[in-house]
Amino acid sequence: MAVDLSFYTSPLSEEIREEGRIQGRAEGRTQGRAEGRTQGRAENILILLGARGIDVTDATREKITTCGDPELARQWLVRAVHVATAEEIFGEEASADR
Repeated sequence: MAVDLSFYTSPLSEEIREEGRIQGRAEGRTQGRAEGRTQGRAENILILLGARGIDVTDATREKITTCGDPELARQWLVRAVHVATAEEIFGEEASADR
């Protein structure tokens, strides 16, 4: 018994696949922009701390550059303006890590 596969080559199935490809590309662009913002904020944090003469340990630098949350990176950037040590940008989470 032969299976009818004509749907998979029909204009409707092509339209459905194209919509999926478009949606996938849009989601990828959105994710890429968020990652770019997060990376940019990490760079800005390090630049700001350096400009203020604040030493950054390798562990702190790694934590900053591997952050995947754009909102958290934004919070760290705002804190970087006022802190006396690089580790203080992590706020309450730094004391929770200890």
